[in-house]
This record gives sequence, C-alpha cells and structure tokens, in this order.
Amino acid sequence: MPGVTGDHYFTAEPTSAAQPREVEFSVAGRDYTLASASGVFSANRLDPGTAVLLRKADLPADDVTGALLDIGCGFGPITCVLASTAPAATVWAVDVNERARDLATANAARVGAAARVRVAAPDDVPADVSFAQIWSNPPIHIGKQELHDLLLRWLPRLTPDGVAWLVVARHLGGDSLHRWLVEQGWQVQRHASQKGFRVLRVTR
Repeated sequence: MPGVTGDHYFTAEPTSAAQPREVEFSVAGRDYTLASASGVFSANRLDPGTAVLLRKADLPADDVTGALLDIGCGFGPITCVLASTAPAATVWAVDVNERARDLATANAARVGAAARVRVAAPDDVPADVSFAQIWSNPPIHIGKQELHDLLLRWLPRLTPDGVAWLVVARHLGGDSLHRWLVEQGWQVQRHASQKGFRVLRVTR
C-alpha cells in the first residue's frame, strides 16, 4: 500500500521483534488460550469483529466433512474454533503473513487439531480444493479493490451448496460490500448485526 511503512498484519515477512503473548477467549462453551505475537492482526485480543462472527454465525456442526477455509487467519482463532467444532473436517488457514502462519500452526496443535489444519500462503493452496464453508474477517484496510480481488479469488471455490460467512464493520463499508457481492451474482443475507458489525451469509 502506498505510504505504508513498518510492519502491518498484511506484511508478508514481519521484521519487528515477535514479542510473544497469549490471547484467551471463549466460543460456544469452550475456552481457548492461543499464542500470539506482535506483527499479526489483533495480536493482543480476539478482534471484536471476529468475536461477533464466531458468536452470531452458524458454526459448523460436528458432522460436517470436507474442507473449510479461513481467509486471513492471523494467529488462528477462527481456524481453531472451526477445527474444534467440526472434528471431521479439514481446515485451511490462509494468510500472507509468515508469522501469522507460524502461530496458526502452533495453535492448531494447542487445540489438538494439527493433523486436520493446513496452514498455507494463498498461492500454496492447491487449485483443485473446493470449500464447504469459507469464513473470514476480511482485511478491509488493504483497500477496496484488493478486498474485491481477494473475495473474487476465493468465493468461487465454494462447493455448489457451500456457504461463506463474512464479518465487516458497518462504518468500514459492510453495507456497500453487501451490495457489491449481490452485483457479482451472490445470494447475500445480513444474518446478524451487533456492535457495529454486519455478519453476512453468502451462497451461490
């Protein structure tokens, strides 16, 4: 991004000291304690948008199979929740940030899901993998065109009956993103609104 200096959560290889820490949160009656570090998205806490997404969207049932995708996984909170609630599924955790990927890998092991979580850079996800569910608190701050390109890259990889769950702050364009997705031919439902965030359910 023009004018951006220093490390950001969308930096591919952060150069700042990692400054490790832990983030604690609860979802659906389960407590999580995950490793985090500076230079990744929402390093100090579960991001409020992510918290709304995990609270308001329909978490996968324990009999869900196939592949699930977490776009912009960060240190892995969504990935770890999906892997915990859907023990028969494989979860792909995708992020451009190398430090985030390392943390997501470690956190998958923390929740006992290392064998079912595939952590990867975007270009390393095999082209033939399709996803029963896609989850994301998308990186709005990369810019509107970049965000659109990201969604146009991944949403077409939903299975025919698949569903995507997105959370976007209203003041950061949640409603305009809703309209844009409809213009692209997707079925979009505003599933919930809480604390200024929109939870969007996207299907074919």
